[in-house]
Amino acid sequence: MGSETNYDSIFGRMAVEHGLCTDEELQHSIKELETRRSSQPMTLSELMVDLGFVTPTQADRLRSKIKESKTVTEQIPGYQILGKLGRGAMAVVYKARQVSLDRTVAIKILPKQLSENPEYVTRFYKEGRAAAKLNHNNIVQAIDVGEYSGYHYFVMEYVEGKTLYEDLAAGKIFSEKEAVEIVIQVAKALKHAHAVSLIHRDIKPKNIMINAAGVVKLADMGLARETTDIEAAKSEAGKAYGTPYYIAPEQIRGEMDIDGRADIYGLGATFYHMVTGRVPFMADDPSEVLRKHLREKLIPPDHINTSLSAGVSEIIEVMMAKNRDDRYQNADELLSDLLAVQNGQIPLYAHEKFDISMLEKLESGDELVEEPDTVDIEREQTIANYRTAIVILSIVAAASLIGLIILAIVSLS
Repeated sequence: MGSETNYDSIFGRMAVEHGLCTDEELQHSIKELETRRSSQPMTLSELMVDLGFVTPTQADRLRSKIKESKTVTEQIPGYQILGKLGRGAMAVVYKARQVSLDRTVAIKILPKQLSENPEYVTRFYKEGRAAAKLNHNNIVQAIDVGEYSGYHYFVMEYVEGKTLYEDLAAGKIFSEKEAVEIVIQVAKALKHAHAVSLIHRDIKPKNIMINAAGVVKLADMGLARETTDIEAAKSEAGKAYGTPYYIAPEQIRGEMDIDGRADIYGLGATFYHMVTGRVPFMADDPSEVLRKHLREKLIPPDHINTSLSAGVSEIIEVMMAKNRDDRYQNADELLSDLLAVQNGQIPLYAHEKFDISMLEKLESGDELVEEPDTVDIEREQTIANYRTAIVILSIVAAASLIGLIILAIVSLS
């Protein structure tokens, strides 16, 4: 009877936590169960189905979760598994209660089959150590990492909310105001991480969470690397680590000296996706997506979403410059421009880079082609001003040359 009562307790709690019934319905079911058990043996799950508080399918799913979590719970003392949150490429993430502090946490557990591979185990602990170095409101906080009875686990802050990916997958296009606010918070997280020499290397919508209060949390340090870790850089040379739709060109090339500017590119690609509803470069084959990151010109985001301000479009284009020297050089520069457009001002760093880029193109004779219906008037005026300046300089130079020739002729005569 004791184990049955414990099972009923777990089932009832999980039914409420998963929103399948109310606490009042659960309490009613528990009282009814005590009455009915005197005449017929039954479990709480059976009774709640009978009373119509949960469906047979919902009850089966909860039983499956309890069975699955029971195995894990027995292996990690101090934590009570409440259910599975999701599964990634390397690990399974559970929602759990830390018994000692009575708080909800998330636990990432490396499956048994991967625990036999030293490379996966090393990467798993590397993620935990990287996350432990960070302490910022916009980064998911690491709590504990360890191993018990063959299970490697990583305990972290539980974020009650959703990822950007969930909204984007549902077809949401973010307003400029909302997108800028989210990107500002991620940029603050990157500033903190880069300050302790950590680069994330996998900035994408799935790794950006927003809690119920609107606080943005950067998650998953699985690919994080210290910029000072020369041995890791050498071992990874020539390999592309990241997610195809959001990866920086230098990551694709497998360069050794990857730095924070790669994260700025990934955030720029995410920003682009948020305000346009599509990824910057699309193709059926991942290798073709990578080629486009390296070679294909980016369609300015304000050519897709014409309601975007020129300032936000410029910021995204600078974030996604293929040459990292043409990007924001650090998160401080990026934050300065983001805060400027948030306050209705010109993003000075981006504006300066655009002006220099245009002048270089004009001097080299390259054409600046813009679609007439989406051309930016401010940029067009800037180009016109430079062209006028070049014409005037050419006239002055020609006049000076003619004057020298006349002087020469006079002196000879």
